[in-house]
Amino acid sequence: QAHLVESGGGLVQAGDSLSLSCVISGRVRTWYAAGWFRQAPGKEREFVASISWNGASTKYGDSVKGRFNISRDNTKDTLYLQMKSLKPEDTAVYYCAETNGLTWANSNIDRYSSWGQGTQVTVSS
Repeated sequence: QAHLVESGGGLVQAGDSLSLSCVISGRVRTWYAAGWFRQAPGKEREFVASISWNGASTKYGDSVKGRFNISRDNTKDTLYLQMKSLKPEDTAVYYCAETNGLTWANSNIDRYSSWGQGTQVTVSS
């Protein structure tokens, strides 16, 4: 399994932007589809965005479409999540994850086998 480390979380105000990064390492690199999920207190982990192995295709959760953008730089083994027009309801711990061998973007949490430790994003009103 890969090792994933997120960074970039923090406290922002509603309407602000924030970018998250996730470095993927730990084995001989073969690029798989990867994504971002989030979990707010008392709620289940929620799909945010996914990207194919080569960045050619993406998927987004309905609540973030048009505001968030997922991208990746395979030369740096890094996954990104750019978040704009943040809302208080975006407050959660954000996790990056890699699928178990899939190549195309996927929203099914059960297909993700490697996870980061999470980074807190708090949006104040």
